[in-house]
Amino acid sequence: MRHRKRTAKLGRTSEHRNAMLANLVCSLIKQRRVTTTLAKAKAARSVAEKMVTLGKLGSLHHRRLAAARLHQEDACRVLFKDIAPFFKDRDGGYTRIVRLHPRIGDAASMAILEWIDMPAPAKPAADKPAAETAPAPSKTDGAEPAPSKTDGAEPAPS
Repeated sequence: MRHRKRTAKLGRTSEHRNAMLANLVCSLIKQRRVTTTLAKAKAARSVAEKMVTLGKLGSLHHRRLAAARLHQEDACRVLFKDIAPFFKDRDGGYTRIVRLHPRIGDAASMAILEWIDMPAPAKPAADKPAAETAPAPSKTDGAEPAPSKTDGAEPAPS
């Protein structure tokens, strides 16, 4: 019987599971939204909400606890600087899980894990798709075509 055993094993060893959930939460912190399986989203939700609680407390000790769990300093920095202050007036329930259609390959239940009421991060200018950027003008636009070697002109001596 599995009475009072709440950990979702997800078919992994404990070290692998902890590393996977830490990476998933770091992606959630950086990207503000991740698409994953429903079971992983449910497991990552509790880790993410505990990290926000640590971020709201905000002392050096809590920062070190979050860094030890997440293993990524840049994610901890974003957590303590942006995400935790955003949720300072909220007592819990920082994330939402939105169910999606089953995955094509293996019919696994998919879901989106995202922060509640959090605006999307601003995209850097370098991430614009090619359709939005203006094409570079070609050399032949509005210019006279260069003489070809078959015009009878001798090439310039070097």
